[in-house]
Amino acid sequence: MTRTRRRYDLVGSGSMVLDRILRTARILGPEQKAVLPADGTRPALEERVGGVTLNHLGWARILGLRTAIFGKQAEDRAGRVLREGMERLGIEHRIDLGGSASSFAQVIVDDAGERAIYMSRGATAELTPADLEAQFLDLIRAGTFFSSEISQLPLATVLRAFELARSDGVRTVLDLDVPRAEAVSTLGTQGELQAILERTDVLKASVAAMVGWLDPRDPEGALRALCECCPNASLVVLTLGKEGALFASRVPAGDLRVAHVASGGVDVRDTTGAGDAFLGGLIAGLIQGHTHDDAVRLANACGAACCEQLGAFPDGIDACRRRVEEHLARQSGAPLELAELEFRRLPDLELRTETHSFIEAIPAEIQRIASELDTAALLRATKLILDVERRGGRVHVTGIGKPAHAAGYIAALLSSTGTPAVVLDASETTHGSAGQLRSGDLVIAISNSGGTPELLAALQAACGVGARIIGVTADLESPLSQLSEVVLRARVAAEGGPLGLAPRASILAELFVLQALSVQLQAVRGFTREDYHRRHPGGVLGQKSKPGV
Repeated sequence: MTRTRRRYDLVGSGSMVLDRILRTARILGPEQKAVLPADGTRPALEERVGGVTLNHLGWARILGLRTAIFGKQAEDRAGRVLREGMERLGIEHRIDLGGSASSFAQVIVDDAGERAIYMSRGATAELTPADLEAQFLDLIRAGTFFSSEISQLPLATVLRAFELARSDGVRTVLDLDVPRAEAVSTLGTQGELQAILERTDVLKASVAAMVGWLDPRDPEGALRALCECCPNASLVVLTLGKEGALFASRVPAGDLRVAHVASGGVDVRDTTGAGDAFLGGLIAGLIQGHTHDDAVRLANACGAACCEQLGAFPDGIDACRRRVEEHLARQSGAPLELAELEFRRLPDLELRTETHSFIEAIPAEIQRIASELDTAALLRATKLILDVERRGGRVHVTGIGKPAHAAGYIAALLSSTGTPAVVLDASETTHGSAGQLRSGDLVIAISNSGGTPELLAALQAACGVGARIIGVTADLESPLSQLSEVVLRARVAAEGGPLGLAPRASILAELFVLQALSVQLQAVRGFTREDYHRRHPGGVLGQKSKPGV
């Protein structure tokens, strides 16, 4: 196979996991206990970048492929470590940071290199078929190959990704990493799993994943059975650990050619991720035009090289390539040369005209907001909030999209300056979160247009339980304004930026008027430094607000 004109050789989506590796003399059974050495010879815990999909993309990358990954994480430490690992190798990425928590795994590795793995799927499990079409369709179609796994992603998501890829002529690669019973019980349905297999062009599975499905004691029989499940696959590979790999190719007549490629000797340090490295090498071999036999040879060399390091993700470009070359040299067959690895060099950057325009426009917008601030409306909003509190009501702040993030900040600001407030999730309000509201509560609703359907539906539900509304919007005639008891206008002439669409100046306007409201409330209450310190005793502000400082 020769390289195509597509932007990437390999695009993947699936598990991206922070591996927390504990090394010990042996893996314990139930009700057993052990003491870790105290002499410093074995670190108690180490962290490594990992994840079935991210690992094989990493090994494909060090073999010269142009790679990219997408998926879901959270804005947390584990996610930052994972993204830093991608960037070290030059794996391009597009990550939705709206997940609950980035995925992690606890990996126990014994002195023989064997391991036990406990995975927390986290945000990986939250990637939906709708996310694919809304955020990642262009990436799915940007690669010669698209790869995923049966491990952590919902089966419905993998299936939709394969459908989208194949509809654009992208070849699909599947890593079957967990037994069928576990896949069906946690990830989806048997029908979805079979539909994925029917849309797979290249399949890699391990003997361990065959438990409870096919007979692992008969590897060739298991391989042939896998081929029956994957009628469109041109290559099906079954990894056998230290015994190498069996693979089946479909010849033009439709018959199967089954072959075995042995693995050379390896000084095992940690077997974690050996199968992932194998798959990275296999895809690299196919992309670079090698025969199936030679692609499996390259895959075996990557798997062996992975076993000689701690963790699954490549621990360094030069070191890993050197180990792969050494293992290739020990194999029988014609020599294989690794492709050159090129890093895309970023061009020298200068400040764009659009950026200059934004920087110049924003001060003028802030001045406009200040000059147009309706102080009478600000006083009415202050009186309304105080009246709600006097009657036992509470303050909630809400918005959709970027205003939802602004709502979180405003709720925190109000709370720290004497007006307790909480965030109301507008997207969930019509699905039960209206239950956090009581008759007489107040909702501060933020929307530049004042016509966002999801927000209006949430406010209708809020009004239905007797809540009162303060609207923050640019349009005094909008549906939000009609629902509101008080309207605080936050209008800008332009958002700024190349398209003028992304909320920039409008968010500043909304924050400005609500910050002004918070100042008015704080002043009316006679809120003191001691009051602030009681609510904010920590950090630098906690130190500054101490009485007497």
